[in-house]
Amino acid sequence: MPAAALPAESPFDRRRYPDGFAFHDWIAADGWISRAYRWPAARTHPRGSLLFQSGRADFIEKYLEACDHWHRDGWAIEGFDWRGQGGSRGDAPPRAADDRLSFDPLIDDFAAFVANWQARTPGPHVIVAHSMGGHVALRTCAERGIAPDALVLVAPMLALDTRRLPVWIARRLVSAMVAIGRGGRAAWHDDVDDPRRQGRLTGSRERYEDSQWWKQRMPSLATGSPSWNWLAAAMAGERRIARRGAIEGVRTPVLLLEAGLDQLVSGQAIERAARRLRDAELVRFPSARHEILREADDERFAALAAIDAFLDRRAVAHRPG
Repeated sequence: MPAAALPAESPFDRRRYPDGFAFHDWIAADGWISRAYRWPAARTHPRGSLLFQSGRADFIEKYLEACDHWHRDGWAIEGFDWRGQGGSRGDAPPRAADDRLSFDPLIDDFAAFVANWQARTPGPHVIVAHSMGGHVALRTCAERGIAPDALVLVAPMLALDTRRLPVWIARRLVSAMVAIGRGGRAAWHDDVDDPRRQGRLTGSRERYEDSQWWKQRMPSLATGSPSWNWLAAAMAGERRIARRGAIEGVRTPVLLLEAGLDQLVSGQAIERAARRLRDAELVRFPSARHEILREADDERFAALAAIDAFLDRRAVAHRPG
């Protein structure tokens, strides 16, 4: 198959909201208020509906540029900041530790949001989810039966990358910290000025500085480091994904993007998931870091081209009969 042409990008101001983009409140079943957004398609006959969900500690402002690419391609864009982060943090103080006992509330939220979104918007329905968002999206498909027409998982957090520490030791360490009552404490503290932090996320200094600009402008968007409880919840979730039969029943066409220089999530777990899923394609970007959609242009353009080609082939609305 010939390689897809790289997309041509128009200049985009990453430090302002685009015309037509609007926020609204989305209220979960338990009353939690999340910040949701809508960007209606500019075309009279939209290509379809695309739901974008970001990763841990993210906020949609970081991904306006990627959403602009799909919006210009005719998609109506929607999504929301996960409860507890970004614009959905409630009354949590800025940079407080990201403390979660389970990812189940995120799955509950996502399943309810997707059901409403699919019922009121035209197909085909496409979900694009990054990192922790990819974890939640895949589990919601597998455990709650949501069925978009296509699913794109960008550097999905299907297992954490524990680096040189063996996984079994990492799990015991996390369990021990929770057991001695330190679960709610931050597992580490990030220095946003440390160049190593940018190097873990993206090779684009400009895009990294954009995300810091948004947090300086709106300090409430800033979420702190993950707690030991968060790490325990992530590890419990990865064990559920790893169980035999856990994801094999997903029928939705899935594209998985793996970053070759990722230091946050396990590339091996992504590759295993691609082999286990019924209808999956895997594209690896050897020189990309974790935030593939916010990488330097060469990597970012290649990722967008891979997503575009996949959606051109597979994003077809289901028809009865």
